Amino acid sequence: AGGPGPHGAFLCGLRLRAGWPRRCRPFAEGFCVELQGRSHLSSGLVLRWFQGHLQRCLGAVRYRLQERCRISLSACPGRPPTLHILPCSDYVCCHISMAVRLIPAIPLGDAVYLTALPPEGPQAAPAPEALWGLNASRQEQRLLSWLKEQAPASSCHLKCLQILKGLRDLRGQGLEEPFCSQWRRVLSSYVLKTALFSLLLQGPLEAWDARFLVERLEDLVLYLRDCLRKQVLMHFFLGNASLPEAVALPRFLKEAAPVNLLAAFDGPTLDLAAFQLINTWIQAPHIIRMYSSPRYLRPALTP
Repeated sequence: AGGPGPHGAFLCGLRLRAGWPRRCRPFAEGFCVELQGRSHLSSGLVLRWFQGHLQRCLGAVRYRLQERCRISLSACPGRPPTLHILPCSDYVCCHISMAVRLIPAIPLGDAVYLTALPPEGPQAAPAPEALWGLNASRQEQRLLSWLKEQAPASSCHLKCLQILKGLRDLRGQGLEEPFCSQWRRVLSSYVLKTALFSLLLQGPLEAWDARFLVERLEDLVLYLRDCLRKQVLMHFFLGNASLPEAVALPRFLKEAAPVNLLAAFDGPTLDLAAFQLINTWIQAPHIIRMYSSPRYLRPALTP
């Protein structure tokens, strides 16, 4: 999809049969928007309809499950509705909450989906509301399975991603708006994951053994910093011709035009994000001590 909106987004066009708008007017008025004279399925309208049904369903099941768990639903601008589940038990180990994101999706075949993009705010324009995101989580799982076979048994690549996400979140607690929101969008979980996958394919995979955790984490930070400075990080699946053969992709993904995930951000924002990323890495122990909960900290060792 061209125009405003996140790069790599899609428009879901509808092929209309003769007389369709007249016979299906309630559907068209409730779920579609007109763009350039064509009718498109609106992710924003679908998401609002979906959230309404979730609220009604929640009221129906909450009473039946009240003795087993507590259920609540949260919906914030820019985020999909999330179902929070907290089991009721006398055992401390069973008090583990679960958060499940609920996202409407359109199957495209071969486990590829278009997913509704949450609007950035209540005043979102009609065009961005028509955009859908691409979900290729099954392809990501195939890639991870292939990496598990090729990399050492004690590979630390997933641990590196987990630590980097944690450092990003902790650093965000000390930033002020508007850069705090920009920081989270620039270093989204998908951007971090894309950077990790791209670095892994540069090899060798033997270098990701667990004993090299610090070195590989630093490599990932420096790789991401260089991407931010160059303002280029390509989408891992759209138009990527260097994927392993084990990761089977639908033809339209292979032949798609390459997409730069950082193209939506201006240079000063990316430069500032690169600076903060390196600063976060250098000050990682201090940031962890400052923003982490005290009950998770180990006691300081006596020199």
